[in-house]
Amino acid sequence: MAGSIQNSLDSIDADLKDMQERREKLIKGTRDAVMLCSKSIVAMHHGQLQEAAENMEKAKIMLVEFRSFAKSDLYRYISVAEQELVEAYALRAVMEGLPLPQMGDLAVSGPSYLTGLLDTVGEIKRLVYDRMRSGNEKDAEKLFAVMEEIYGAVYPFAVYDNIVAGLRKKLDVARMLIEDIRAVVTEESRRRALIDAVGRLEGGLKD
Repeated sequence: MAGSIQNSLDSIDADLKDMQERREKLIKGTRDAVMLCSKSIVAMHHGQLQEAAENMEKAKIMLVEFRSFAKSDLYRYISVAEQELVEAYALRAVMEGLPLPQMGDLAVSGPSYLTGLLDTVGEIKRLVYDRMRSGNEKDAEKLFAVMEEIYGAVYPFAVYDNIVAGLRKKLDVARMLIEDIRAVVTEESRRRALIDAVGRLEGGLKD
């Protein structure tokens, strides 16, 4: 009787071996891609834009190959790498004042695109603080507006939280980051307004 099922068992064994081999390649490969994206983000924050661009492009090329390994059954193994890629490219666009990259430009899945955009909010927060420390409040306010725009655009997808893993958590984190920055920007605006008012008063007294 066992002989009648051997063909099925052989087929299953071949499929599982193939899946296991592809999984191992994906685990190692996507780890390298994530590292390249992380390095590119750090490089951008240090003004090393050329190095960042090279690492991002390498990661993008690697993901093209990984998708052929992932197919539909193992696609979840490349989602983190795709998120990092979206985050890196979106951050570069924000820093260069360009439109955010489209999902098709990066060839990522919809869920990876959404969560990657939300991760970008945290990186923009760092830019806001950098601009404020350097006294460039106008740029800080523009960057804060971008944070709000990204959050506002992605928020309606919260209804798909049961489908997109981690979406609700990332939305909550993005909201908290925005509220933190809102408080800082508001306080800075009040401080500038006070300084301007004192300056006008002193000028009036001198006259």
